[in-house]
Amino acid sequence: MESTPLVSVVTPFYNTRDYLRECIESVLHQTYENWDYVLVDNFSTDGSSEIAAHYASRFPGKIRVIRTESFLNQVQNYNFALTCISPDSKYCKMVQADDWIFPDCIRAMVEVAEAHPSVGVVAAYQLEDEIRLDGLPYPSLYVPGRDASRLFFLKGKYVFGSPTSSLLRSQAVRSRSPFYDERYAPFEDGHVCFDLLRTWDFGFIHQVLSYSRYDNGGMMSRLRQFDLGPFLRLTFLVAHGKDYLSREEYHHYLKRAEREYFLFLTKCACARHRETREFWDFHRRGLASINYAFDWKRLVRWLPRAVIEKAWSGFWVRWDRDSSVIPDGPLNPL
Repeated sequence: MESTPLVSVVTPFYNTRDYLRECIESVLHQTYENWDYVLVDNFSTDGSSEIAAHYASRFPGKIRVIRTESFLNQVQNYNFALTCISPDSKYCKMVQADDWIFPDCIRAMVEVAEAHPSVGVVAAYQLEDEIRLDGLPYPSLYVPGRDASRLFFLKGKYVFGSPTSSLLRSQAVRSRSPFYDERYAPFEDGHVCFDLLRTWDFGFIHQVLSYSRYDNGGMMSRLRQFDLGPFLRLTFLVAHGKDYLSREEYHHYLKRAEREYFLFLTKCACARHRETREFWDFHRRGLASINYAFDWKRLVRWLPRAVIEKAWSGFWVRWDRDSSVIPDGPLNPL
């Protein structure tokens, strides 16, 4: 164990009593032994604090509990937690409080990072409602950071995952203060990967090494109902595309992303069931994070096309229902 690098594992938590024990146990059952564990309590009131204290008392010197000085929002809590990692750690592994990791997770990730000193981020397949983060050809243990980022912009393949599904080199964590940019919440983890991969390379393991809860009642489970694809393609592109794309590529994909996103919003404005305050507030904040103004006049511009596409899709639904002849596929009148 003395010859292996130290990994600081960190779990920020707030009122996650139902999941925290399982999260901690998954760290305790790692096949990799040289780790320390920081549990950061953000003023929990549901009994989570007692669970954390119980494990710290069982494993003194191995598990620490730190309480924030005041209540923090999620990104602030994550940033504070990352300042608590051991100064001797070579790697940092966050495990979100409602997730857990498979027994070989840390060992496999450290092995890849140790084999490739230029790698700053290591990820692997992630289990949610299905297996996610596919897109890299096997084995692809090492990918230049530029190539991993371009894979998203050119082919729509997102392989970075969540904080739970990745391992970070502690040097990269210490190089940023704060580590996560609050402007981009709740997708700050994706933005930080694009930032890091400008100077670091990317490691990937073709195994399922983490589990993230798909429907836990939290912010992300609520946001998934909004169809986040068009929003993420535009915001990631505007924030980071110029770092990885040529001038011609950037303007080509920006035009496409703006068209897709604002047409999507226009369709949502036409569908009454999507007109919720949370939905529109989310998109207003998201656009502001990339210095775009939310402008209803912009949506009106796309209204004719949205109406045509809605009518056209309704035609094919009726055809499918009323006809015994199923067409090979929908035609696009535009």
